[in-house]
Amino acid sequence: MTAFASLMRRADDLLRVETDPVKSSWWRGYMRGLRRAHHGERFGSLAEHQMWLDAADSPIPDRAAMGRGYAAGLTMTMRDPD
Repeated sequence: MTAFASLMRRADDLLRVETDPVKSSWWRGYMRGLRRAHHGERFGSLAEHQMWLDAADSPIPDRAAMGRGYAAGLTMTMRDPD
């Protein structure tokens, strides 16, 4: 199993058991970031990529969590949400 597949599987497992909506948003963003890191520019447009990065600065907690998760996923490492 590749590192990407392993990280996606673990993130999906953790998302399934997460009950906190903000942390769930983080995991969704993380998984999207993993996909972007794995597939590169073939996954989503540059505008979408920037939108996801900018979401981290949102005053809306779920949206900010998605943006932070996305940025963490881009590193292709496993981190738990803040």
